[in-house]
Amino acid sequence: MSKKKLLINEVFEQARKESEKTTKSGLASYLHLCFIDNLKFYDISEKTFIRYYEDFVEGNSCRNIETERLNKMSQYIGYKDFTDFSRTFIRNDEKKNLTTVKISVDQDEEVISERLSKININIINEQHFKMPEFARQNSFGLLGILMLGGFLIGNYYCSSGNRNVHEPFSFLTLPAVEKNCMYWDQNEYKLADCNEENLVLNIVPKDDIQIKYFKRVTRKDTLTVENALGKMWYSKVRGKVEFFTMDGVDPENKKELKPATEYIIRKYSGKNEMIQAE
Repeated sequence: MSKKKLLINEVFEQARKESEKTTKSGLASYLHLCFIDNLKFYDISEKTFIRYYEDFVEGNSCRNIETERLNKMSQYIGYKDFTDFSRTFIRNDEKKNLTTVKISVDQDEEVISERLSKININIINEQHFKMPEFARQNSFGLLGILMLGGFLIGNYYCSSGNRNVHEPFSFLTLPAVEKNCMYWDQNEYKLADCNEENLVLNIVPKDDIQIKYFKRVTRKDTLTVENALGKMWYSKVRGKVEFFTMDGVDPENKKELKPATEYIIRKYSGKNEMIQAE
């Protein structure tokens, strides 16, 4: 709700309490005379108050109101001006969640101002969640919910001595599928379920050494005799050379890999690789 709408609502609510009138015309007439008699302010007519009531109490208008009028209406309900109202106004329903913190300052330790003796801080406690109805009715409480959750989690992990402590927990989680096979994914081996039916992937038994160390070199232009000799293996098919980080078999053509010689490295990697790519 906008501050102007809040202000207009409070003004008419105050007039209703003071005059005991209930109609908008009766309230508008009372406010018009009250502003003249008590505030010496003649600028808001009875018809204007009626329009304010229709726009801001009955409706949700965003029309502009002159600053002087806003200030006078704020003064009517006990504020210095509209700025003061906007900064400090608290609705009655918000006061239910209001906590007042009082900080007393010892006169001997007062430094900022001799006039400063007490600081009142108003804190609005907004509730961002609601306790389930059954919990409140049965005095179960948040602590009880946390205890129940801890019990269920502890029972979950203690029910099996072979359960991995790092295994994710969920009330609906199915047992994780153990992957004891692997497949070649262009540049490296990746884990797979041995029971997976995939005609495209060539699934083979898992080899932890190959999964960790067997890779295809994707940046052959970075290879040099100094950093690759004795450390690389290669496969050559139709004049195209692929380098690998470990001895073995080319997963794509099943050919035995050969150690990369100085000649092979100089001809098919480094700057020569960039020229061939062009």
